[in-house]
Amino acid sequence: MPTADVTLTISDATPDDAALIVRMIHGLAQYERLAHECNATEEKVRRTLFGEPRYAECIIARNRTEAVGFALFFHNYSTFAASPGLYLEDLFVLPEHRGLGVGRELLRHLARIAVKRECARFEWAVLDWNEPAIGFYKSLGAKPMDDWTVYRLTGEALQELAR
Repeated sequence: MPTADVTLTISDATPDDAALIVRMIHGLAQYERLAHECNATEEKVRRTLFGEPRYAECIIARNRTEAVGFALFFHNYSTFAASPGLYLEDLFVLPEHRGLGVGRELLRHLARIAVKRECARFEWAVLDWNEPAIGFYKSLGAKPMDDWTVYRLTGEALQELAR
């Protein structure tokens, strides 16, 4: 770690972390200028992250005992590689703890999980305007997938297709 006063640990989130996870999600939504779209609640987090089935996993970074960041991820699958992949849905470090290596350590922890689970790839998306994150990811050796465009169905369009 860059400074001597950082004693970072990363561990799997537990149901007792639901309120913390929701606060981090809302902090991320505010940072990404998407707070108006965020409706995460403790009940939803408990049910989807710790219920059955579990739809995603979450890790928490702590400096000593203080939670300073989190990463939420799940597996996808590469048919071409016939292997699982690890998809990072969200990574967030509290503003006052940025620049201390927390984000890098969260990504390192996830990379180790991906290798241990024999994932063919580790992927995530970043907003086009988020230059600090883009620069950080490139510094790690990550490459943008310029040939791909993400499509999304939500709300009424999703309901209509499901009928």
